[in-house]
Amino acid sequence: MALSRVAVVLPHGPAMFELGVVTEIFGVDRTDDGVPPFDFRACSERPGQPIEMRNGISITTSHGLADADDADLVVAPAYDYENLPSEAVLDVFRRAHARGAWVLSVCSGAFLVGEAGLLDGRNCTTHWMHTDELKRRFPQATVDPDVLFVEDERVVTSAGTAAGVDACLHHVRCELGAAVANRIARRMVVPPQRDGGQRQYIDLPVPDCTADSLSPLLTWMREHLAEEQPVRVLAQRAAMSERTFARRFAAETGTTPGKWLLAQRLHHARTLLESSDLPVEIVAARAGFGSAALLRHHFGSHVGVAPAEYRRTFRTPDVRAG
Repeated sequence: MALSRVAVVLPHGPAMFELGVVTEIFGVDRTDDGVPPFDFRACSERPGQPIEMRNGISITTSHGLADADDADLVVAPAYDYENLPSEAVLDVFRRAHARGAWVLSVCSGAFLVGEAGLLDGRNCTTHWMHTDELKRRFPQATVDPDVLFVEDERVVTSAGTAAGVDACLHHVRCELGAAVANRIARRMVVPPQRDGGQRQYIDLPVPDCTADSLSPLLTWMREHLAEEQPVRVLAQRAAMSERTFARRFAAETGTTPGKWLLAQRLHHARTLLESSDLPVEIVAARAGFGSAALLRHHFGSHVGVAPAEYRRTFRTPDVRAG
């Protein structure tokens, strides 16, 4: 199912910023920048009637719930999850997933997806402040409090507020390719792919180390993806012991050096496959995988398709052999 029609379904008490995130990514015409047009609809149970948000603000929609029934992606924005959504709203998400569409939630929108029964047996996340409540309400779901977003069987859930940007761009990247996601991110002045997870934002004790930010090292790692980067060498470059380096790296990125590096290499490989005619062996070498076989292995595990198939799907028409 291609990504061309997007519907955001508004329950009671939607949050303005999170709704704005979805609208900014899918509801703004960027065809002048090479982004395919989206048929974007904001849908509610009673179109034309005001929906109370927060701080005395209300909005109205011109689309009813039935207008979400042919959407390729149905989005649940953050909302006041203390108030249960109506069965009519929940049925929109149930029908969408049953017919093969994708469902995506932003922040507390995960509770709406959960009330629709779509979190049972799946991995999911929400804002770190709400993960315990999400676990309590939906014990059959596996809630990960550390990540920015989770994708599991056509259900994408994201963490708090700005993590909705990450989840939406991830879905655009998977459906339309990295080039389209990068163009949207550039116009929004946000990173096309943020590193780490929400663990770095949770209110935990500050790690007991005095080193400066790892930002210069992360830049160096990105610029030298083709080289071997063992933890021992990275710790030396950061002037830390390996144990202190591992602790600081997790604090700043929310993940391990190996996982972070793999994500960067996959992202670079995707870009090369989309934007050049380089042989897969050269792509693998430049991205730091060493061999085409290793690139295929990681592509199959993390992207779900072989590099050649990915290139056929997402290669831009003006590729070059650079």
